[in-house]
Amino acid sequence: MDGVATPPYQSWLESFASARGAMAGTVHVRRGELLELVAALNIPPPVVEAVRTVPPGKGMAGLALSSREPVQTCNLQTDESGRVQPGARKVPVRASVALPVLDAAGEVRAVVGIAFFQEGDLPAEMMRTLMAAAAGLPPGGP
Repeated sequence: MDGVATPPYQSWLESFASARGAMAGTVHVRRGELLELVAALNIPPPVVEAVRTVPPGKGMAGLALSSREPVQTCNLQTDESGRVQPGARKVPVRASVALPVLDAAGEVRAVVGIAFFQEGDLPAEMMRTLMAAAAGLPPGGP
């Protein structure tokens, strides 16, 4: 991922997605009030450009940053809730979720996005499992 990927984050994302059968994903690390993209998997270049930095409240990652709660959609292609930015539809996936990763103080230190080919809401147990796994994101930054 040209000029964006940070090796520990990229390898972590690839393992995280593969272990869960996901087809695409992102890792955004909090830098001040914004999220900065540090890893992406199967995300088209125009989408990478659009999400290099994400402010609070914008798109699924920005909403996860603001709420400190997972934000999901059952179909990225047809979601009309306003949570999904139009450019995100260029990623050929359906069910997706933005998972906030909290630090020891309960503040969001990163947001992990993961997406699947299948459509549908992710069950509560799967969400708990994904949140616990996302908490394993390596600390620190470049």
